[in-house]
Amino acid sequence: MKSTNFSVGVIISTYNNPAWLEKVLWGYIYQTHPADEIVIADDGSRDDTRLLIESFKDKLPIKHVWHEDNGFQKSRILNSALIASQSDYLIFTDQDCIPRKDFIATHLEYAEKGHFLSGGYFKLPMDISLALRQEDVENGNAFSISWLREKQMKCNFKCTKLVKSTSFARLMNAITTTKATWNGCNASGWRKDLLEINGFNEEMQYGGQDREFGERLFNLGIKSKQIRYSAIVIHLDHKRPYKTKESIKKNINIRRNTCKSGIIETPNGIKQLH
Repeated sequence: MKSTNFSVGVIISTYNNPAWLEKVLWGYIYQTHPADEIVIADDGSRDDTRLLIESFKDKLPIKHVWHEDNGFQKSRILNSALIASQSDYLIFTDQDCIPRKDFIATHLEYAEKGHFLSGGYFKLPMDISLALRQEDVENGNAFSISWLREKQMKCNFKCTKLVKSTSFARLMNAITTTKATWNGCNASGWRKDLLEINGFNEEMQYGGQDREFGERLFNLGIKSKQIRYSAIVIHLDHKRPYKTKESIKKNINIRRNTCKSGIIETPNGIKQLH
């Protein structure tokens, strides 16, 4: 692995799911390359989330950024977390994505000036999501195809994401037809670039606000690199009650304008609203 002379932070979005957030934080305890900071972007969770985060402060370099619950305001709290961060390079992920031990190291391996990195996730069914223990994360079983099969998980082509082979991962990254977009569950970039586009568009609720963020990075001249088969997280199952047709339709129109106009700075971001 190449040596780095820059700091790395992880920003994790969360909202009222301390059981899932705890499992995710286990994953950051066992990283082969630890984070210099972990910023929890908390979209108005109850006190049980705060207490959980407090319990990890002797194990991880955590900052807790919180605002009052006012509906789905992920873009706003991510901007607050971006402001609170201090690292040169930032990895963005969610409360439902447990990282494999080499997750941070892999992002750093592929990090390159003038680029952002686009990862994905491997989705677990609810029964295995609930059953996962800390030791399963620590010993790597949670990321093992054979172990997951023992737990009666049906395997398909998507299981290839869990094949731990550098050469295979590089090949799959190269031939996948999936576009390398900014995916909020697993993406990273240089903090200075993210600030230059004025952060996330706070007018956008659920449905593509991360993609629009990446589209403005493209407008800035930043290129993307595909790492969906290299930087691995397993995705814990959950429902999405905040998903509405209205927010998705609104966001599609905003994204169309972003792509058509070539806008770099969102007019509803860090400078205007923080």
